[in-house]
Amino acid sequence: MKDQSKTRPFPDAQEDVRHWDETPDTPQTRHPAYRLAFTDTEFLLRDELRPVRLQLELLKPDLLMTERGIQSTIVMFGGARIPRPEDAASARTATLADLSRFYEVARDFAHKMTLRSVQSYGREDVIVTGGGPGVMEAGNRGAQEAGGASIGLNIVLPHEQAPNGYVTPDLSFNFHYFAIRKMHFLMRAKAITVFPGGFGTLDELFETLTLIQTQRMRKMPFILFGRAFWERIINWEALAEAGTISREDLELFNYAETADEAIAIIDEFRPDC
Repeated sequence: MKDQSKTRPFPDAQEDVRHWDETPDTPQTRHPAYRLAFTDTEFLLRDELRPVRLQLELLKPDLLMTERGIQSTIVMFGGARIPRPEDAASARTATLADLSRFYEVARDFAHKMTLRSVQSYGREDVIVTGGGPGVMEAGNRGAQEAGGASIGLNIVLPHEQAPNGYVTPDLSFNFHYFAIRKMHFLMRAKAITVFPGGFGTLDELFETLTLIQTQRMRKMPFILFGRAFWERIINWEALAEAGTISREDLELFNYAETADEAIAIIDEFRPDC
């Protein structure tokens, strides 16, 4: 790669940061006012700088994924509380214990999609999860076991949280703003899959469906894993009968129970002409 430092007429930001060590130590240079604005953490964290921080959270993951050559992703939403099958006996409810089967379904789905991704040298069909435990861990785990990369989009929460150990390290991102994190889930999306989950999963499900319903996002395969779960907690028919959604809106998503069923839906999908 060409050394741009030899062709630019001005020093780049990194050069100025390196020169900071050579700055004379005086009352003026020690004061925060003298710090370069982009190296001054206290300044960047001011409330007035929120628009800049929003932009940075949008830019950083996008630039790094672009440099990685990632062009399309397979989104996996799902609950953090879904246990591994071997931990099902200690689940807090019998329902969670039963839902543990979807950990293996998610793992299998991610594994099979990542085998395809590897064929494109990791540019297409890259698994993206929220980077946490449960279904998210299963997705990243399946991708790693297939020998490919996967993305984790973590969010800062009040309780201690760390990325699951299966996220590809240079594709493990952390967010302060939920809104920007949601954008990154969808900016490269080729298909959306939703496994059983709680408030967070429902939030992601309905926001994405709304974007497709209102044509603010192109139609794509939208798959709900576990028909019995979803039909128990959401009365889709009641919404259509009440007229609060159109009956055609019920065609925006499909159900699947296994990885192979979901992959068939993705392969058979044809966008509206």
